[in-house]
Amino acid sequence: VAPGPATPPPGAEDSFSLLAAGAGQDGGVATTQPDDTAVLLYTSGTTGHPKGAELTHFNVLMNCIVGARIAELRSDDVTLGTLPFFHAFGQSNILNTAIYCGATISLLPRFEPNHALQLIKRDKVTIFGGVPTMYVAFLKAYDEGDWDISTLRLAISGGAALPEQVLREFEQKFGAPILEGYGLSETSPSATFNRPDRERKVGSIGLPIWGVELKIVDDSGASLGDGATGEICIRGHNVMKGYYNRPEATAEAIVDGWFHTGDVGYRDSDGYYFIVDRKKELVIRGGYNVYPREIEEVLYQHPAVLEVAVFGVPDASLGEEVAAAVALRPGMSATPEELIRFVKERVAAYKYPRTIHIMASLPKGPTGKIQKLELKKQLVPAEA
Repeated sequence: VAPGPATPPPGAEDSFSLLAAGAGQDGGVATTQPDDTAVLLYTSGTTGHPKGAELTHFNVLMNCIVGARIAELRSDDVTLGTLPFFHAFGQSNILNTAIYCGATISLLPRFEPNHALQLIKRDKVTIFGGVPTMYVAFLKAYDEGDWDISTLRLAISGGAALPEQVLREFEQKFGAPILEGYGLSETSPSATFNRPDRERKVGSIGLPIWGVELKIVDDSGASLGDGATGEICIRGHNVMKGYYNRPEATAEAIVDGWFHTGDVGYRDSDGYYFIVDRKKELVIRGGYNVYPREIEEVLYQHPAVLEVAVFGVPDASLGEEVAAAVALRPGMSATPEELIRFVKERVAAYKYPRTIHIMASLPKGPTGKIQKLELKKQLVPAEA
């Protein structure tokens, strides 16, 4: 914590003194019940307006208990806190779980890869939790410096799908395994995890955590079998009470106790779940479904590509056309035509992007997610 001035500047009020003056004198502790609302965690708003997820004390406590067991978190662990604490991942999986276990948190108010790597070395950080764009930034920093992060025993990725190429390259260069999990603000957030004591399947979000069920359903709500692609639904101790002051949105999202995530995925015969894409991000090109994540995974295989986002743009004849925005690795080059050809050789003819924009960087929100809506605002007028 960086201390501020001893007295407020002229014309300003000491907010802490005002708060203290209005506080009660009995020092009592409020009586709470497990189903009482503990926190409002707002969704990221990546695909629309943010909504406040009402999480109960039971939601929050169970996330700490289960998360600590999966990561085998101990009181002598040191976690790096660089995700915003207003975000579900940062607050629940980093802050709350570390406090629950009595672990240490090394705080970095704003993520910057070189600074983060310096803190990992200085504070002997053992566990790092981040979103995929942070792992991409680490890989870029690795190529530019010599880093000793030998104390790091575990990395956790969430918030968005982690490209397989990024996972493999990070583990190879930094020597720490990445466990990919899945969840949402509405599920406290954890719903699935790859576990240190179980087989890990690269590309999978893992198995449901203890006390939580998942199922895959079609558009009518009927359950689907192994291998079939549909919407992921979640039920268990992690599901929120509802959206704050949004009863209609709550009723639409939670049906018979099952939270409908809006994410498309499937389950394999071993019970492992895989994310295909966001339902709202599906591109329907001339009647054919194109999942952006599949095309992003292909583009990440190109040696010059650092970051990528694939999305749909309006098209007069096909309804939608596939487009992409790409940021390149420092010192490397590639043309849009080269990248289009690279994808075209690896996917079905209707899937490859007809337009690729080379950008210095891709816009990101405060939690590090690539903002596809912002990208479309910038680029769609050029497509029209």
